[in-house]
Amino acid sequence: MAEVDGSMVLWAERSGDGRPVQKGMYPWSATSKELKTALAHTGIGVDLAVTAWLPTAGSRPVPSSGIVAEVDSIPDKISPWQVAARRLSAQEAIALLRMTYGQRALDDGIIVGEDVVWWAEVLRQAGSMIARQQYLPDAVPAVPPDYKASWNPVFVGEDAEWMDAAVGKMPAAARALTLTGTDKAPSKPATAVLWSAISNLTDYIVRATILDTKQRGRQRRRFNSLHDSWLYSLRSKRSSISGTTVELLELAKQIREWHRPIAITAGSSFRLCFRIEEPEEEQDVWNVRYLIQSKDDPSLLIPINIVWNDAERPNLRGHLLFALGQAAEICPSIAAGLSRDGPTGHTTNAAGAYRFLTSEAEALRQAGYVVMLPSWWTGRRNRRRLAARAQVRRADTGGSSILTLDSMLKFDWEVALGDQTISIEELERMATLKSSLVKMRGQWIVVSAEEIRSAIDLLRKGRGDRSLRDTIRMDLGVGDAPDGLGWGGVHSTDAVQDVLEQLDGRASMEEAKLPEGFVGELRPYQQRGYAWLAFLRQWGLGGCLADDMGLGKTIQMLALVQRDREAGEKRPTLLVCPTSVINNWKREAARFAPGLPVLVHHGTGRAKGEAFARSAADYAMVVTSYGLVQRDIKTIRSVQWSGIVLDEAQNIKNSETKQARAVRSIPSDYQFALTGTPVENSVADLWSIMEFLNPGFLGGQQKFRQDFLLPIQAGQDEEAAKMLRRATGPFILRRLKTDKSVISDLPDKIEIKEYCALTKEQATLYASVLQETERAIKEAEDIQRRGIILGTLSKLKQVCNHPAHFLGDNSAIQQRSGKLERLTEMLEEVIESGDKALIFTQFVEMGHMLKQHIQEVFGREVLFLHGGTPRRWRDTMVERFESDDAVQVFVVSLKAGGTGLNLTAASHVFHFDRWWNPAVEAQATDRAFRIGQTKNVQVRKMICVGTLEERIDQMIERKKEIAGSVVGTGEGWLTKLSNEELREVLALSREAVV
Repeated sequence: MAEVDGSMVLWAERSGDGRPVQKGMYPWSATSKELKTALAHTGIGVDLAVTAWLPTAGSRPVPSSGIVAEVDSIPDKISPWQVAARRLSAQEAIALLRMTYGQRALDDGIIVGEDVVWWAEVLRQAGSMIARQQYLPDAVPAVPPDYKASWNPVFVGEDAEWMDAAVGKMPAAARALTLTGTDKAPSKPATAVLWSAISNLTDYIVRATILDTKQRGRQRRRFNSLHDSWLYSLRSKRSSISGTTVELLELAKQIREWHRPIAITAGSSFRLCFRIEEPEEEQDVWNVRYLIQSKDDPSLLIPINIVWNDAERPNLRGHLLFALGQAAEICPSIAAGLSRDGPTGHTTNAAGAYRFLTSEAEALRQAGYVVMLPSWWTGRRNRRRLAARAQVRRADTGGSSILTLDSMLKFDWEVALGDQTISIEELERMATLKSSLVKMRGQWIVVSAEEIRSAIDLLRKGRGDRSLRDTIRMDLGVGDAPDGLGWGGVHSTDAVQDVLEQLDGRASMEEAKLPEGFVGELRPYQQRGYAWLAFLRQWGLGGCLADDMGLGKTIQMLALVQRDREAGEKRPTLLVCPTSVINNWKREAARFAPGLPVLVHHGTGRAKGEAFARSAADYAMVVTSYGLVQRDIKTIRSVQWSGIVLDEAQNIKNSETKQARAVRSIPSDYQFALTGTPVENSVADLWSIMEFLNPGFLGGQQKFRQDFLLPIQAGQDEEAAKMLRRATGPFILRRLKTDKSVISDLPDKIEIKEYCALTKEQATLYASVLQETERAIKEAEDIQRRGIILGTLSKLKQVCNHPAHFLGDNSAIQQRSGKLERLTEMLEEVIESGDKALIFTQFVEMGHMLKQHIQEVFGREVLFLHGGTPRRWRDTMVERFESDDAVQVFVVSLKAGGTGLNLTAASHVFHFDRWWNPAVEAQATDRAFRIGQTKNVQVRKMICVGTLEERIDQMIERKKEIAGSVVGTGEGWLTKLSNEELREVLALSREAVV
C-alpha cells in the first residue's frame, strides 16, 4: 500500500514462479480481478494504472520476499515496473487497515505486507489523536486557485515525537508507486507522504463524525459570508469553499494567523515548561515557575526571565509571548504571571494548586508543553490517599475448624494513610478545612468531601462479615471494597494471613511431596509449579500454568492428578485438549504415572450417556477434545468430576464460542488451564480463561471491559494494567526459558517425542500402501525384496507427513495431516515468543510444502535450504537466519543440513520426519546445539502413533545400548526383518486415528 496523489493505493504480489517477464510488467503482480476478490470485505476500490519502483537485478525484478518466490539474485538498482492496483477511498482504506491491524496472515492465504502493517499503525495514531481532540479546522489549497476545508492533525509534544519515529520506520514500499506515465522515481519526502495520508484520514473520520445530516444531499446553498461557506464545508460531504480568489487567500491567511501560536510551539527549538512547587511550612502559597527546556537537551532548564530580554535572539520574546498566551487560554492564572520586567511564574493557593494538578497540567501537556509535578503526585494513582483497611479474624461459628473458601470472617474496619491509622476525630477536623489538597502528618494528600464522609461512615459502622472467597478477591483489588476510598488491604493474625500471603507471593508455598506412583523426578522449577498447583487445589481455586513450551506443563499436571488419586479421590479428572495431543497425554501418563488409569473419550465408538458415566467412574483421568466437549456436553455433565484441566487453553480465548461456554458449564471442584500463550491478541483472552478458572472473580464481561479492557488497550492505562496483573497474578504461573531460576534448572538440550495422530485420509492411504506391499513382498526375494521394503518405508513416511506429499498432486495443504497440524500449533507459540526454529525433513518436496504452509499461516518469510540451493544463497540464508529477527523459521533438508552449518540462533529443532539413524539426526540437531549456542535447545521428534514411526522408534530405543549396529547401516537393517516381523512393524493400529 502506498500514498499516490492524495489517495491510498493497494497492489499485491502473488506467490509462485511468476509470469514470463514482459517488457515493463512485474511478473508477480496480482491481477485486478484477484485484488477485487481480496478486497471483497472492505470495498474493492477502482482500477488504477501505476508504476512500482522496485529493486532489480540486471533486467529482472527481485520479489519483495521469499514468500513470493525464491530470491536468487542480488538487486543492483531501482527500476519501474507496471503493476495492477486499486485506488481506495478513505472509507475503504480504513476498513482494510482495521481488518489487518495486528495480523500478518488472513484467510485464503493472504499475507499482510510490512507496509500495510505500518499504515495500520498510522491509522491507529490518527484515531488516538482524534479521540484526544488533537486536530484543527483548516483551509488548504486544492486545484488552483480553489481552496478546500479540511480537518488537520496537530502534532505537538508526544505526537510530534511519534511523527519523527514513524517517518524513520516507513517501509520503502509505502512510497514506491507513481502514476503510470511518470518518468521519475518517487521523490516526495517521507514526511510529506505521512502528513498527506494522516491528514486525509483525520479529515475523513472527523467529517464523518460531525456530518450535518440535515444538509446531506443539498446541491446549492447561499452563504452570508465566506466564513459560513468554510464552516459549512467542514461539516458536510462537500469540502470545496465558495468564494473569489482574493477572498479565499484572505481566509487562508486569517486561519494561518489563528494557527500561528501552535505552529510556533511545534516548530521552535525549545519547549515552555511549567513546574509547580509546594509551599513552605505553615503557608498556603504554591509557586508555578516558568522555564525553558531545550528540545535537543531536555536536562537543560532555564528560568524564562533570563532569556526574556536576550539581545542576541530578538524574536525569542515574541515566540515566548505567543506560547504563554496560548497557555493562558488553558490556565487563566498564567496571565497573572506576565509582567513588564519579564515573567517568572505565578502563585496560587491550595484550591488553585489542586485545579492545576488535576486538570490544567494535563491540558497543558496535551497542548505540547512540559509540566513538572511533585514526586508525590506524578504517580498520582499511587499517591497517598485515605484507604480502607480490614483487620480480619475467623468468626466463632462453633462448627468445623477447617478453613474453606466459604468460611465466614469478621472484618474490623480501619482508615489509614499509608501505614498510619487515622482516627475519626482527625477525619472530622479534616472535613472542616473544605479543601481537596490537605497536608496531614507531613504529607500532602488529595481528599474529597465524599471520601471523608465515606471514611467516617465506615468507622462508625465498625464491623462486617465476609467469606474467605470474597476476602481473597478484595485483597487482590477486585472485590467490593468500601465505596469512595482507596484500598489498604487485608490483615490478619491467624491462618487467613498465611493463605493470603502464599496466594499473593508474599510467602513461599509449602513443598508438596511427590506421589509414590509418580515415576521420574521434577526439576526444581517443576517442583515449585507442582506445589503451586497443589496449593490452589487445596483451596478449590483455579490456576493457569503458563510455562513456556517444553518446560513440562504435562508432567506437573500428571503429578497432581496422581497425588489426588493416592489421597483417596475416586472421581475422575476431565482433561480437554486439541485432538492432535490426545495421544501425547495418553503416552505421557503411561510413562510418568503408569498406575493412573486413563480413558480416551473420542472416536465414533465412544460411550455416551449412562454408559459413559459408568465407564468414566473407573478412571482417574478422561481425555477428550474441545470439539467433543461441545458435542457431548450432556454426556460429560452427567459425570461428577473432581476437576477439569484445559490443555492449550488458548482454545477458549474467545469467551463467546460454543466450546468456551461448554467447558464453563461443567461442574467440578477445581479448574486448571495449561497454555504457553495466556494472552494472544487481546486482554479479553485473559477474562475468558479467568472466568473458567474462577467464575466471577474479575466480575462480569461488561465490568471487565469497563475497568480493564478499554483503559488498557485503548488508553494505554498503566495503572489499570498493574491492577489486572495483581488480580490475576496469583492464578497465573508464567515461567520463561529465559528466567534465571529456570535456565539453571534446564539441561542444554531437551529431547521430546511429540506424538501425533493420522487423519482419516492419511489412515486410508496408509492401509492401501500396506495392502499393495503385502502382495508384492510375498513374491519377491533378495535384492528385489529389499527394494520393495525401502520403497514402502518411503511411501509410508510420506503418508504420515501429508497426503499431498504421497500423492504428489499439489492439492490443498491445510487440515489434512495430523503431524502438520501439531507442528503448526507448536510454531504458533515459538513465533509468539520471538524464538527461532529449525525444521528438518529428508524430503525436498515436503520442505517446499512446509515453507508454503508456514508462510501462509503466519505471514512470515520461511527459508528453505536443500541440496539444490546454490552455495552463495546457502551462506546468505544462514546469515539472515542468524541476524534477521523477522526470519524465525528455517526448513532444512536433512542431507543439506548435515554439515557446515552454524545456526545457533535457533532454540527449537523439529525433526518432522525421521531418518531412523540416531547419528544422522544428532548431526542435524547439532546445527543449533553447538559451540556458540547461548540458549537451551528443545529438540522434538515428531512421531505418528500406531504406525511404523512409533514402532521403529521403540526398536531404536531398545537397541541404543548396541547403537553401533544401527548407526552404521542407516535404514537397511529394517530390510532384514522377516515378513512376520515386518508386518508387525508396518501395521496400522486403531489408535493411529483419534
